[in-house]
Amino acid sequence: MSVAGPRTAAPRSRRRRVAGAPGAILVVISGPSGVGKDAVIEALRRRPEERDTHYVVTCATRARRPGEVDGMSYRFVDPERFAAMRAGGELLEANEVHGHWYGTPRDQVVEALGAGRDVILKIDVQGAREVRRRVPQAVLIFIVPPSPEDLEARLRGRATESDDELAVRQRNAAAELARQGDYDYIVVNETGQVDRTAARIAEIIAAEHRAHPERRVTV
Repeated sequence: MSVAGPRTAAPRSRRRRVAGAPGAILVVISGPSGVGKDAVIEALRRRPEERDTHYVVTCATRARRPGEVDGMSYRFVDPERFAAMRAGGELLEANEVHGHWYGTPRDQVVEALGAGRDVILKIDVQGAREVRRRVPQAVLIFIVPPSPEDLEARLRGRATESDDELAVRQRNAAAELARQGDYDYIVVNETGQVDRTAARIAEIIAAEHRAHPERRVTV
């Protein structure tokens, strides 16, 4: 089944909230399909880190695409297992996007923050809104393309969707771009400048540490 946009999950059971170690932060990276989020995060991984960082592996009910590795690209689960995780409060946020469910495993976030590690999530705008509601201390970064035309070219160039799926993603991209005001920072990912984009995000994270050295994120 295909849907026109993201849909938030039904209420899930609550778990006891836990505060992370002082200084460890939760960073959300969002942006429309095709903007280059995966490439930017890979570039962040290659940078020499001043702090230990945990990159959360999102759960997804969709099929693997060519080149994706289970447990690294996503944790691929069937819809029944995903529903059980939602009901058990195992997910920090969960949303249906383009006909598939995606969610952030809460235990990864809690354990990393508790160990003093920064945590980076890659999630859609609907998930980011849910994280902001649950975790007000989170830092939200939105990646945008240099132009709508550039984004359309990137979507067509990756050739991973059917024509119908591509049309849905293009419509949703316009709605997602309209939500960038919900974020703390906007970063333009210029074509061919992934490392520069990653460097800008690293600068933002470093600035947040300097501004709030004793911040404790509660999840």
